[in-house]
Amino acid sequence: MSSPLAEIDDLLAQLVVLRRELHAHPELGRAEFRTAARVADELRALGLLAFSGIGGTGVVAVLKCGGSARRLGLRADMDALPIVEATGLPYASRTPGVFHGCGHDGHMAMLLGAARHLARTRRFDGTVVFIFQPAEEGMAGARAMIEDGLFERFPVDEVYALHNWPDLAEGDIQTRPGPIMAAADRFDIEIVGRGGHAAQPQGTPDAILAASDLVGQLNAIVSRRISPMQSAVLSVTRIAGGHTHNVLPASVQVTGTVRTFDVGVQDRIEGALRAIAAGVALASETRIDVAYDRYYPATLNDPACAGYALAAARRAALRAAVASEPSFASEDFAFMLQAKPGAYLWLGQGKDGAGAPLHHPAYDFNDDVIGRGIAFYTALVEQRLSA
Repeated sequence: MSSPLAEIDDLLAQLVVLRRELHAHPELGRAEFRTAARVADELRALGLLAFSGIGGTGVVAVLKCGGSARRLGLRADMDALPIVEATGLPYASRTPGVFHGCGHDGHMAMLLGAARHLARTRRFDGTVVFIFQPAEEGMAGARAMIEDGLFERFPVDEVYALHNWPDLAEGDIQTRPGPIMAAADRFDIEIVGRGGHAAQPQGTPDAILAASDLVGQLNAIVSRRISPMQSAVLSVTRIAGGHTHNVLPASVQVTGTVRTFDVGVQDRIEGALRAIAAGVALASETRIDVAYDRYYPATLNDPACAGYALAAARRAALRAAVASEPSFASEDFAFMLQAKPGAYLWLGQGKDGAGAPLHHPAYDFNDDVIGRGIAFYTALVEQRLSA
């Protein structure tokens, strides 16, 4: 048998063109109308049954071969980011302020390529469910698809996803059992005083001073409330209040994020944050309102599935390894892993230290790894649905 990459060499030039077309026409989460239609057209052209409008703009296609009842799910995300692109590329975004800055265009190209290759080789026995998911970037598109009956309409035994990873060299692939991506929480806090003249601070509770005290205490939660043996991050990312130099504002807003891997740690941090806010409000004679949103759970790989994925990666001639530690970034594939066993992997796309990181205005997906992603998906399907 020829090498995994040699088998798909004839597909790659077309997929690079497709990837760059998707890059030039990015769409934000819940608005991937052109993208979803393009994906569905590609799948139907292969003779696959493709279904649109799942969870909003999600697309699912089914490829069956043989008589086995085994079913495997493969997922790619479709949405772009609200970032102004700064790559200067000839295929740069044509939509102002919207940009594929996380490589979801490449993820779609890889999964469409896998669909093309599997549809022609058919060296498996069972059903492959190709899941093209909207609204990954903070809008919980995976949850929306699940709530819309994804796994009832298209049942799978296991589900897998890849994400390009600029920190890893091209040809590397990593995953790990258990936590691989963090839970993501957002807090929005409003400190309410009365407002007044800056020359007469004794006449009004000082919302800015209270906010300063609050931020200092919040940044001590992880170091003083959480065991050093556990991992967590709390970052204050926005403070807003006031309009001029001689007026104490009536209110100040503080926003930030919390990242954890354990629900118990998550509970402790939220409880400490609320307690600190109540204490600062009492001491400063302000009112402090806290909104705390646990919008993504931790991404937890099934240990057996992580092992299957690494074995398939080696079969695909990738340098497979167990990741030494999880990432504090978050991923809504977590919802799919709550519903079904599976694994999430990082596919290296680094080129000798060159290139921008994810979510950077100058980021661009490395087209040279499209074939590696297809080879992995093919090996995984042929392994888990062996004929």
